[in-house]
Formats: sequence, C-alpha cells, structure tokens
Amino acid sequence: MKRLKRFFRSGTMVTLVWVLGIAAIWEGFAYYVAQTKRTPLNVLPHLWQIIGSFFSDKMITGQMTMIQLIGNSCAETLSRAAIGFLIGTVLGYLLALLMNLSGIVEKIAFPYLMIIQMIPILGMAPIILAITGDINTSRIVIAAILTFYPVSTNTLAGFKAVEKEKHELMYSYAASKFQHYIKTIIPSSIPYFFTGLKISAPMAITASILVDTLQGGNGLGCMLSQSLKGSMTRFVFWDIVIFSAVIGVLSFYLMGVIERAITPAKRKAKKKAQ
Repeated sequence: MKRLKRFFRSGTMVTLVWVLGIAAIWEGFAYYVAQTKRTPLNVLPHLWQIIGSFFSDKMITGQMTMIQLIGNSCAETLSRAAIGFLIGTVLGYLLALLMNLSGIVEKIAFPYLMIIQMIPILGMAPIILAITGDINTSRIVIAAILTFYPVSTNTLAGFKAVEKEKHELMYSYAASKFQHYIKTIIPSSIPYFFTGLKISAPMAITASILVDTLQGGNGLGCMLSQSLKGSMTRFVFWDIVIFSAVIGVLSFYLMGVIERAITPAKRKAKKKAQ
C-alpha cells in the first residue's frame, strides 16, 4: 500500500498522466479531422499510424527506413545543438559572473542581452550565416545565442539571491572575495543556473531544427522541409515533429538529473519525497 502511495505521489505518475492526456487530446483532434473531411486525408494521423510508420521496414529514401533516416538526421542536428549549447552555457556563465562582479559591466551588457533575445530566429539566421559564411557554423552560433541568454540571466539572478546572512557570515570570517564566491555565492546559485539550462537545452534543439528548415543540408529540419514539399511520405513530417518533441522533453529532464546528481540538497529532497 505504501509503495502504491509513493507511486501516485512520484514524478513518474505525473509524467504518465500528462503523456496520456496529450495522447487523448491528439486522438480527439485526429478523430474530429477525420469526421469533418474538410482537410486532406491524414493531415492529422492517429498516433498508432505515426508510431507504426516510425518502426516500419518500408524504405523511405534509397536504402533507409524511417527510423534510420530520422536517426541519421537526428545525429546531425543534435551534434550542432550540443556544441552550441555547451558554448552558450560557458559564455553565459562567465558573463553572469562578470556582471555580478561589476555593476558597470551589468549596465552595459544587459541591454544587449535583451536585444539579442528579442530578435526572432528567422531574422537571426540570415545575419549569422552572412557573418560566419558557413551553414554548420551558423547553426552552432544560433544554438549558442539562444542558450546564452537564459543561462546568463538566471545565473545572475542566483548570484544576487544569496541570503544576506551568508554574506555576513563570510565577512565575519574575513574571507577573501574568491573564497566568498567559491564557498557561498556559486554553490547557492546552482539551482538558478540549472533553471537556465532547463530552459535553454530544448531551445537549442528547437533552434537547430528550425534553422535546418531554412538553410537546407542535413538534419531533422531539412527532412521536415522536404516532407512538407511532398518529396517524402506524409508520415515523415509527423514522425519528426513527435520525435523532436520527445528529444526536447528528454533534454529538460536530463538537466534535472544532472542537477540532482551534483546537488546534495536535491538528492535529500528526492529521498524524503520517496
């Protein structure tokens, strides 16, 4: 009985509920579209049709099945997104550190951060491509830019959210600024830092896919664009859409797993919840 109660209170139950909820909503709309017949056939297929096409042995292009095609394209997209994500994370954290150390740097840099964040990806892609002169490099840069803002702003908020008592305690021990940061400010800002990572990880993947649709080449976005043009089976579009959504959700949860692994307080809270 206790195990059953723990299961219903766990994150697994919450995940199961929203997955089933999304599936029910999807099937409801798919049934409605099929009944109205006001749109082309299979414009919104049933989930079982999409899943069946994903694992089908039918060749889509050349000697590749659906799962092979999406797997190869996913490797291209995720590699660029991962590199951009890592670059954006490092640069965003360093800028947050500089802004916290210097109010002048914060006043100068923060407006530029806001401007960069407000530029749409569709408008940013041609500009970055013109500057870099390389399609793959431009995709990495865009993923880095979209990672940069959430990481820097959330980390800066974490630096500033340290309790006054902790500052006073370090001052009472005559700690240097370096010791203050290492023992108090940086550890206290970790939850804020990972909040930025949870936001930016799916964004980096989404940006990489979207830029693929604009610039061509290889990747999930390119396959998505080709399926919309009718050069591939109609199920390619929906397979890529759902697969991309799953990857984005998994990247979010991956950041949470890493956070719990390196943060003792998170591990203790999880054990108490269980």
